[in-house]
Amino acid sequence: MAAAATTTTITTKLLVRPPHSLPLFFFFTHFPKSRLLSFSSLYSSSSTTSQPIFPDPKQLPYGPSLLKGTFPTSSRTFQKNHYNDDDDDDGDGNGEDYPLDEDRFTRVYDLAALRVPAGDCSALESRLRGHLLNWPRVRNVARVPGDDVDEEVAELVGESDDEDAMVKLHRRIYGTAEGDGGELSPVLRREEMARTFESRGFVNFRNLARMTRTKKRKKRREEENGEAKRRTRKNEFAVVEVVEDEDAEEVGGDLKGLLGDEFKNRKWRGRTRLLLLDERCSTKCVNELPEAIKAVLKENAKQHMRSTFELVRCKLTLFYDYWQMNEILEALLPEGMIVPSAFETVGHIAHLNLRDEHLPYKKLIAKVILDKNKPKIQTVVNKLNAIHNDYRTMQLEVLSGNRSLVTTVVENGLRFHVDLASVYWNSRLATERQRLLSGFTRNDVVCDVFSGVGPIAISAAKIVKRVYANDLNPHAIEYLERNSVLNKLERKIKVFNMDGRRFIISMFSSEKAPSITQVVMNLPNDAVEFLDAFRGFLRGRTQDQEFPLPMIHVYGFSKARDPEFDFHERIRIALSEVAVDVEMRRVRLVAPGKWMLCASFILPKSVAFAKPLLGL
Repeated sequence: MAAAATTTTITTKLLVRPPHSLPLFFFFTHFPKSRLLSFSSLYSSSSTTSQPIFPDPKQLPYGPSLLKGTFPTSSRTFQKNHYNDDDDDDGDGNGEDYPLDEDRFTRVYDLAALRVPAGDCSALESRLRGHLLNWPRVRNVARVPGDDVDEEVAELVGESDDEDAMVKLHRRIYGTAEGDGGELSPVLRREEMARTFESRGFVNFRNLARMTRTKKRKKRREEENGEAKRRTRKNEFAVVEVVEDEDAEEVGGDLKGLLGDEFKNRKWRGRTRLLLLDERCSTKCVNELPEAIKAVLKENAKQHMRSTFELVRCKLTLFYDYWQMNEILEALLPEGMIVPSAFETVGHIAHLNLRDEHLPYKKLIAKVILDKNKPKIQTVVNKLNAIHNDYRTMQLEVLSGNRSLVTTVVENGLRFHVDLASVYWNSRLATERQRLLSGFTRNDVVCDVFSGVGPIAISAAKIVKRVYANDLNPHAIEYLERNSVLNKLERKIKVFNMDGRRFIISMFSSEKAPSITQVVMNLPNDAVEFLDAFRGFLRGRTQDQEFPLPMIHVYGFSKARDPEFDFHERIRIALSEVAVDVEMRRVRLVAPGKWMLCASFILPKSVAFAKPLLGL
């Protein structure tokens, strides 16, 4: 009686492009109306067959999606955990102790592929580019394990009656052949290879040094290669399985030990590749394929007695590491909620500013952000409230990862040590700082009234003659001094720790005043209020005497309909001067309807000689 047909599976792996890590993270299953968790039947089924997620995936756009495909056949039972606030030790309702199996994000897609010889793959990929899968981060070409064997092995398993081929085969299988004699020591083998090298010439032994290495070196190299392979396996996020129907009769069983367990019950066909076809071709037969693909198959049939091209059915499995951060969050958060995909990066810290609606899911959001941005991001924090204190420090809550808020930031080729718990830093102003620095020259002397840890002061010290930096926060001054030494610019920076108004008065009433050409006032919330300190600093001099007046760069916020006019008006009021020629620039939109602006102007002579305001 004829043996029944069986089904075998060949697995080939696609490597990451670009590489990602394989993180583990946690999540909680009590959240209502989640896109992913709304399908309760998917998490309670114990069936071992693939289960469709959506009845009509054709309504979804082309490309991979968590809303398409099936769960893998090996998925284990998903159990729904009921969460309540009493189970949360922190009392914040985040359910951090409930893990999420990464299998929840594994999707299997049925595809069609052309199995072609490896030599023809490159030309066919270019020819059929528009009819291939073309999914992001998934290669259109997949390898079949075992097909890519060594050239020596390929020659051995080929049809050949050559006596040398049989000798090579024996040496491949048994390690020796007839007439080989005993095994030579490494030293004697090296001498024998050298004599052979001298007699036959360099051309036949290009790798003599490598061929004659001792077993110890070879073993160490194999161990290193093994480590590299293990590191490579960590970067895999997709697997292609080719399903074939074959007879139960074992064909080419002798090749199993030589080529691997993959060749059980089948004959080696030579090196081949899989060209993954458009997902719309997954259920089509040969006659229903696009004309370009049918033309390729017909040409191959005419050129060969037996066609070397084959249409096969395969399954593409995409794992958790394939999906982008916003795709994971969109699947987990309730439907209609805005996905918080943007955050500020400060060294190894991701700084979030979550909305109120995101707070019940803050630990989940932080964990996904941490997983999808490793190893660059090691800590995720959220700002609890607005900045209202004099030191401009923020109250931050560590949501995930390393709890240290001390980090190192690289900007303009300089390194800055920052402690977000005690000082202020804003990486989003890096472009504005670079624009401001581009206007400085080597003859300038800069006075930074609110310097912080020194992003402007230290960067300016590389360009200008001298920098006077001040900040009220003693922690910021400590880091400013440390950063100036770290960047070897401490000789060009003089540091002060005092109130901004007092600093302006003391600097412009000293002998340093005539040399100051640039004044930076980067305190957007209050900087305008310090402009009155410039009134009358030349009152003791005659107006006929020449005195260089500094260029002032002051930053501020405005929620007005015309922010430039509003900010200009506040500057004129602070200076008590009607005519002030100001160059205004919008820096960035910090919140809906709230602009950060920079106003640059040369201090008016009438202000410098004016009568100081009372109390100054």
